[in-house]
Amino acid sequence: MKKPVLFLVLSLAVIAAIVVLQRQPVGVETARALVADLQVWRQSHGVLVFAAFLGVYVAVTALSLPLAVWMTLAAGALFGFWQGLLLVSFASTIGATGAFLAARYLLRDWVRARLGARAQAIEAGLDRDGAFYLFTLRLIPVVPFFAVNLLMGLTPIRTLTFYLVSQAGMLAGTAVYVNAGTQLAQIDSLSGILSPVLILSFALLGLFPWIARKVVGAIRRRRVYAGHTRPARFDRNLVVIGAGAAGLVSAYIAAAARAKVTLVEAHRMGGDCLNHGCVPSKALIKSAGIAHRMRHADRYGLEPVQPRIPFARVMARVHRVIAEIEPHDSVERYTALGVEVLDGHATLIDPWTVEIAMNDGSTQRLTSRAIVIAAGARPVVPPLPGLDTVGYLTSDTMWDALRDRDAAPGRLVVLGGGPVGSELAQSFARLGSDVTQVEMAPRLMLREDEEVSAVVRAALEADGVRVLTDHKAVACGVTEGEKWIELHHDGGTRRIAFDDLIVAVGRRPRLTGYGLEDLGIATDRVVETNDYLETLYPNILAAGDVTGRYQFTHTAAHQAWFATVNALFGDFRRFRADYRVIPWATFTDPEVARVGLSEAEARDQGIAFEVTRYDIGDLDRAITDGSAGGVVKVLTVPGRDRILGVTIVGAHAGELIAEFVLAIKHGLGLNRILGTIHIYPTLAEANKFAAGAWRHAHVNPRLLAFAERFHAWRRG
Repeated sequence: MKKPVLFLVLSLAVIAAIVVLQRQPVGVETARALVADLQVWRQSHGVLVFAAFLGVYVAVTALSLPLAVWMTLAAGALFGFWQGLLLVSFASTIGATGAFLAARYLLRDWVRARLGARAQAIEAGLDRDGAFYLFTLRLIPVVPFFAVNLLMGLTPIRTLTFYLVSQAGMLAGTAVYVNAGTQLAQIDSLSGILSPVLILSFALLGLFPWIARKVVGAIRRRRVYAGHTRPARFDRNLVVIGAGAAGLVSAYIAAAARAKVTLVEAHRMGGDCLNHGCVPSKALIKSAGIAHRMRHADRYGLEPVQPRIPFARVMARVHRVIAEIEPHDSVERYTALGVEVLDGHATLIDPWTVEIAMNDGSTQRLTSRAIVIAAGARPVVPPLPGLDTVGYLTSDTMWDALRDRDAAPGRLVVLGGGPVGSELAQSFARLGSDVTQVEMAPRLMLREDEEVSAVVRAALEADGVRVLTDHKAVACGVTEGEKWIELHHDGGTRRIAFDDLIVAVGRRPRLTGYGLEDLGIATDRVVETNDYLETLYPNILAAGDVTGRYQFTHTAAHQAWFATVNALFGDFRRFRADYRVIPWATFTDPEVARVGLSEAEARDQGIAFEVTRYDIGDLDRAITDGSAGGVVKVLTVPGRDRILGVTIVGAHAGELIAEFVLAIKHGLGLNRILGTIHIYPTLAEANKFAAGAWRHAHVNPRLLAFAERFHAWRRG
């Protein structure tokens, strides 16, 4: 029998039973009469009556019928306290497990489909704490018994765990009712059983797991801090190590909350994003884009020209952009906000003490109630033989190394086919370099769908980049003054000569030199934290690239909020870091932006989806701008407008994605986007037209046929 049919049959059976019970309501007198009848049978067929009562009780609880209380009273009256308690304890738990399994079989897939990506976060939390919540609910009899059974069936809690926790959690309440049943002759109503005092007692009992959890947590913390002496008073409320995106936001929030906060930075304020990453790379991309448009000015009705590229002036502009943004992240600004900024390298001496080796040679020690590690990341340099011999550039070193060059690198090899490597390869090609991009994976941009990778590769090759995927670098060297890199591909090797080599194969968290290892904080690949961004020591937290999750500036700032609030106020309330809706963009031309699931991820996770596409080439504004390439691709729940993920490829994709980020974050479907006025002519209309494409594909054909007949009738 199919699930919908089975669900309907069971629902109708339960509804019918409830209707019958309402016509013949069960009460104390009915329970007494039942017990009197069964007492006669029990004298001659004791085992049979016990087994039959057990079976009926199991069926009643499995079907969630409102008879469990009365049958529990009857069990106490019929079998006595201990035998009745044994019967009801097992029968109620077996029946509850039956309802639990029925809900899981009939409804779980449907609920998961409706919740989509949110189901993953919910299930992760319940998988971790489901038994704890179930035990708490079982201790409070005012929580509907059947509702707990059905709701837990929709969670990932294991069946055996559900059974055992239910058996233990319901025992106290069952004992109360069974004991009352032994006095059935004196009971006038249920109110005589569940008095206000008894309800309050159960409510307090329900608090026991929470109190126990706090006590266990306190014991664990005490063990963690064993061997360390906690200061009697603290110099600071918060010390933040690192002044990149995460560190700056942490310090800002702490100062705004009027906490006494110190920000420690060994190098330059603003961190990687301002000095080595987002800001300089986007400035370079802009200059490269202008050069590209000059070459292709005929697309706009102008005379194309071959730009003369004084590379030193391009790099001077990059550094000028950095300088113009620096005041936003400067020592002066943060000092004015109330943050103490120290120039030096911080090392943890114990869980509350930070020693700072100041850049002027002095040393300072501070005690703090909480510490946030926001040390960022550095470029990964692969163990490639000969790499140090030929010399190499990274996103950290290239901006200063190339600053005074009169021309862009002549022959440039970019090692890495991710976002950074692709952005740099395209930009230098547009600025006149002969670029070869090497990627060991089968395609560029491995985190995106294959069609997106293909679009980016085609764009790079159109700009003159020689893209070599599935090529593994195995060695570097110098022969007769000429640098080369050797690549393995398809069983053979080849050498490529170059003048400069940029290594862009990823970034690794900065983990050493901060005293974390001495304190026993795990730093295998990242600074390991829990859901609240706490390390082994709850007062030491981490945010940003050091945690290894989503190495983007905006996610570093996002984590910083959680880390700082938990650091300052975690004794009263803590917040789990929320990663449900994380967008990102790659600023090649065309840009690539994504939020939520890609097609590949949805398939890998077994999530049902359908795809709606809108070709940006049909958009009026894209045509007028001469940027008519690209696509908006939206993944939705089959048959519904709820958005699972969006990928945009095209001009200003990083800006266009924001509307979908908002929609996914707040549960807004494509119909809401379709019903929103978008200014004409703008690129943002692409989002509305994508929503319109979904709506058009989901029009009911029968409704259209009826409308056609209706209008024909109206015409006469």
